[in-house]
Amino acid sequence: MKRRLALVLALVAIVYAGDYAVVRLRASYPRLGNAFDSVHMVRLLAIPLKSGRTEYELDALHPEVTVTCVRSLFPHQGYQPCWYVRRNSEKPIPMMIMISAIA
Repeated sequence: MKRRLALVLALVAIVYAGDYAVVRLRASYPRLGNAFDSVHMVRLLAIPLKSGRTEYELDALHPEVTVTCVRSLFPHQGYQPCWYVRRNSEKPIPMMIMISAIA
């Protein structure tokens, strides 16, 4: 069991290191392909109501944003992978109702 766990951890580390090396190469040599991309997102807020329903509304301050992402399997250099950003770009942002306690 310990050998299998060590093997799985070693494989994940090798894949991560290879992914990082490819990103670094692409960042250094753009002719190999772009290391970074951008995704245009519409910010939709999901606001819960007291009745239990959810109201959806566009963000009034920043209705549209462009997010920089890295073209890789894993997050690198402070950026999320583009496949992850694209998948989550259409999900509404959940909001919370904060109730203040007056003492």
